[in-house]
Amino acid sequence: MSRHNVIVIGGGASGLMASGQAACLGARTLLIEKMKRPGRKLAITGKGRCNLTNIAPLEEFIQHFGTGDRFLRHAFSRFFSEDLLLFFEELGVPTIIERGGRVFPKSGSAFDVVQALLTWSEKCGVETIRRRRVTRLIVDEGRVSGVEVSPFLFRGNTPPVPKKEFYVADAVIIATGGASYPDTGSTGDGYRLAESVGHTVIPIRPALVPLETAGNTASRLEGLNLRNVGVRILVRGKKIADAFGELLFTSFGLSGPVTLSLSHRVVDLLMSGERVELSIDLKPALDSTKLDARLLRDLDRRGKEPIMTLLGGLLPRKLIPLCLELTDIEGTVPGNQITAEKRKRLRKWLKNFTFEVTGYRSFKEAIVTAGGVNRGEIDPRTMASRLVKGLYFAGEVIDIAADTGGYNLQAAFSTGWLAGRHLTLPE
Repeated sequence: MSRHNVIVIGGGASGLMASGQAACLGARTLLIEKMKRPGRKLAITGKGRCNLTNIAPLEEFIQHFGTGDRFLRHAFSRFFSEDLLLFFEELGVPTIIERGGRVFPKSGSAFDVVQALLTWSEKCGVETIRRRRVTRLIVDEGRVSGVEVSPFLFRGNTPPVPKKEFYVADAVIIATGGASYPDTGSTGDGYRLAESVGHTVIPIRPALVPLETAGNTASRLEGLNLRNVGVRILVRGKKIADAFGELLFTSFGLSGPVTLSLSHRVVDLLMSGERVELSIDLKPALDSTKLDARLLRDLDRRGKEPIMTLLGGLLPRKLIPLCLELTDIEGTVPGNQITAEKRKRLRKWLKNFTFEVTGYRSFKEAIVTAGGVNRGEIDPRTMASRLVKGLYFAGEVIDIAADTGGYNLQAAFSTGWLAGRHLTLPE
């Protein structure tokens, strides 16, 4: 029976950071990864470019976590974005800052990030075993004392004779990730392990996820990407939240950064039984008065041209036929024949292009998981369980989720750093 100071379950961003930090401090560390290679989900983040963090100042940064902001404040005060950039710089991974303060590896390759972490953890002395799934936490008299492990082959294949193995440890860090992108190995194992020893798991649901909409309007615009639009969540006509940015139409509904940012709120509203609409402001830089003046000016200067041609200065070509259809305006009518009533309908539609949200995509398409191990049962100063001695948590398995933009990965690295460096081991 193998014995270690600490066992880290899960080789993602938080697990690699936690195991490396613990080993660098002298702890005999075992990393257990159930996939063939650690870091599979990390390797696909940011569309393969890996949005490591964001340079927003702490007070602005932490607001992107909603109710999880207070829990993460200590972790971020100990290891934040500037510390992470220095960490990767020392590992030979220089970074660049892009629009919105998003930070990426200069090479544009998430693989470089994964490889650097693997090399670093190995140099620190981390022992890694792969294709092993932790099936049970062993707890004696309120303290974790090890884990039970079985062989794991992905996609339903199992060894002919499953062989259980036992590893003894003074501490265990659960860093298994959430349930999003299950093909990378994130299938909710950590939630089951936490519940098995008495922890509460806040119901999980997809977050940063594309949304499904009623009718065929979105599918008719499939592939169209709109930049610099405003989007509002409406419930019974009341604005619940809004965001500004890029939006993408898909065969099933809406995606893109601005949709993903709002999706967490939308999913929760749908789960509570609310009827939810998304209202797109196609001209957020112009209020209704200024937009009306713009329309009047265009109609006056180019009055002999058909309205479908005039709209080319306001809308992408693919959107014009739908605009005319939904506002009940004949496209061939000259601009100087557009009545005040039709101009009003056009103006309102440009500021309020509305979709009813009927659902959301599955965990297979969600960037992160909302819900998870109850934050109140974890000490935010160390990531230690308040219920089981020697048990720690890091990363997405905890009930924390943020907007897109590098915030979630920073939380994974920061909580992993904290857990790995603040282990309390028996004398």
